[in-house]
Amino acid sequence: MRLRTVSLRRRVTLAALGVVAAVLVGLVIGVDALFAAQSQHDLDQVMAEKARVAQQLAKQRVRGQELVNRLENRGVRVRLVTADGQSYGRAPEGTRREVAQELPDGAVITFYGDTSVLTEAQSRLRRLLLLTALAALVVTALALVGVVRRALAPLDEMTGLARSIAAGGRGARLAPARTDTELGRTAAAFDDMLDSLEGSEARTRRFVADAAHELRTPVAGVRAVAEALVHSSGAEERERLNLLLVREARRAGRLVDDLLDLARIDAGLRLRREPVDLLELAEAEAARTRVLAPWLDVAVSGTPAVVSGDPERLAQVLANLCDNARQAVGPSGRVRLTTSTSATSAVLVVTDDGPGVPEAERERVFDRLVRLDEARDRRRGGAGLGLSIARGVVRAHGGELSCVPPDDGRGAAFRVVLPPA
Repeated sequence: MRLRTVSLRRRVTLAALGVVAAVLVGLVIGVDALFAAQSQHDLDQVMAEKARVAQQLAKQRVRGQELVNRLENRGVRVRLVTADGQSYGRAPEGTRREVAQELPDGAVITFYGDTSVLTEAQSRLRRLLLLTALAALVVTALALVGVVRRALAPLDEMTGLARSIAAGGRGARLAPARTDTELGRTAAAFDDMLDSLEGSEARTRRFVADAAHELRTPVAGVRAVAEALVHSSGAEERERLNLLLVREARRAGRLVDDLLDLARIDAGLRLRREPVDLLELAEAEAARTRVLAPWLDVAVSGTPAVVSGDPERLAQVLANLCDNARQAVGPSGRVRLTTSTSATSAVLVVTDDGPGVPEAERERVFDRLVRLDEARDRRRGGAGLGLSIARGVVRAHGGELSCVPPDDGRGAAFRVVLPPA
């Protein structure tokens, strides 16, 4: 998307001036046309009245030049041609309107309307209207400059706030008085964006700090064991230290792998999709869990549930959920994997009979580097990233992972919902 960064103040001012200019031009043209039409109509009425008066004067035996003199005025000229061919008066020069009428004595009288007077008056009116329109346009332009600057002042405030935040300032908001206007909605959206960005920034900083803290523990362990290994002399002691070194290195490697998985999820996970049966994945994961924890009661039930997904990533989701359940139940306990289908979804639920998850914490468990049992998770090497990774992978498949109340009210239950193949 490429935003056109034209001057909004100039655009609004020119648009408003264009509208005002169009209205003024239309007004001048309209007034000029109405004045011309009304003037012509008035002149026609005057000549019609003159013709009526001429009929009356002819009945009163007013003849010749006297008749012409009594009928003429500045705007109307008269020419009389008697029955015997004598002519009195003359027609005006230039543009004119004429009306001819025969009198009772056989004479023909012609009235000429001198339109030069009307043309001159119309020209003066047109010049006056144009000057008035230009003056109104100038005054409007000056007024618009101030009005538009004042109207767009909130945009300058938004610009100043954005620059302040770019310079390192945090916490300031526009806080619009009204959100039902264009600028109010823009300012509210701007504040929401700042809340989201600052919240994301705070979460990122906290995550980086927590990740660094988590990495420091295994790295410190590796360094301490390596230093002890350098100074050890006995074979038995060296073997014990080698085992400790491997364990700490694996712990650090697992944490780095989890962080890389989260980075891939945030960047947009690339999936290799194919038909995957959740029931088969659950059985394979149950077999793996039995190898890791032979004392654990693990069982799978349900019906085939085929989805379109990446089998390796979905297996990772099940591994994280089962590892989480295995750690929750401790040295003995029960884990159940159940699959089912409906017209709109394929569902897999992993339940255990451990201590469970409090209702207030059922959403928080998916936050990164969160442990509900700090001591237990540290002792078992967990960093609190497994559930975050599992939810990210499920959402990349178009599904959802949530912590739900178990059916029997005991332990914890995690429900995976995916669109069917």
